[in-house]
Amino acid sequence: MYINITAQKLGKNYSQSSADFVEYLEKENEGLEKEEMEHFFNQYGDEISAKEVVKEIDGNTAKLKKKEPKFYSITVSPSKYELRKLENNSEDLKRYTRELMKDYATSFNRDSNGRPVNVNDIKYFAKIEHQRTFKGTDFQVKENQPFATKILELKQEVRKIQKGNAKGNIDRLKLKISKLEREAPHQQNGKRIVQGMKKAGNQSHIHIIVSRKDASNSVSLSPGSKHKASEVEMHGKKVKRGFDRDAFFAKAETTFDKTFRYERNYAETYKAKKDFVKNPNHYFAALMQLPANEKALAFKIMGKSGVPMLPNIPISKAQVALRVFKRLRKGAEIAVKSSSIGI
Repeated sequence: MYINITAQKLGKNYSQSSADFVEYLEKENEGLEKEEMEHFFNQYGDEISAKEVVKEIDGNTAKLKKKEPKFYSITVSPSKYELRKLENNSEDLKRYTRELMKDYATSFNRDSNGRPVNVNDIKYFAKIEHQRTFKGTDFQVKENQPFATKILELKQEVRKIQKGNAKGNIDRLKLKISKLEREAPHQQNGKRIVQGMKKAGNQSHIHIIVSRKDASNSVSLSPGSKHKASEVEMHGKKVKRGFDRDAFFAKAETTFDKTFRYERNYAETYKAKKDFVKNPNHYFAALMQLPANEKALAFKIMGKSGVPMLPNIPISKAQVALRVFKRLRKGAEIAVKSSSIGI
């Protein structure tokens, strides 16, 4: 499970309208028949129009300053292992979203009208998408980059020869290009993975746009708060503040597991990903205590997520040294961060 929370920005300023983001989320509907489209939904409604989403989000910004976020986007990307548990991607992910937003609400250490925040206080709209493309930050694209650079240089050389600006054997250069295309470490359907290429397989995920203000447009609910759970005195009154991101992610996993009866491997847990970076001793000990079949799956999951592995290390032996994991930790930080909740 990969969850990311982002305050929408345009350059140095926060977006004053959700229109551009909502339009971006409509991109998959282009060219589809109405019955094939994915529509916006919220806790109680389906088939909500993009126009209504913009109206509701943009009209719920009372007393927010220009330099404050008006809304946040939450991206929820189940792993391929989690997606396999779904019977109907769209309907199951809608059901999960509605449960997830209950967890989101209870992760706030705030009161709304004298009571704890609940899901009815959250103004949000969500949309299911089924496609993903490789980004420049994906490890497959980054590790293919040296090959991409060399291929580009050779293609430029070919063009110079074709224009008469240089001399050389074009056929020989094209053979070199073909060889580099095949040798690139990351391939999909026989082609070198490049930025912008659509990812194969089930890529269903959830986009959620959530207002900074509560449904009454009177209380500010910021998941970007640096405070987990605390109280401060303001104008002579004690005020609760904070959003517990760690608690939210843990709840998100538990809710998914209960909803779909999913048996989560240790390597898939948020706690394991944090330990991998912050407490490798504990991570190593927990991994080595797994049964052989779960340990094998854990290593498979790690490899698929982009965590660098050493192929000659036996996964069922105690010789998997702790120093290996410490060495891997630095290179894995980007992959681990993509699995956590970041602002």
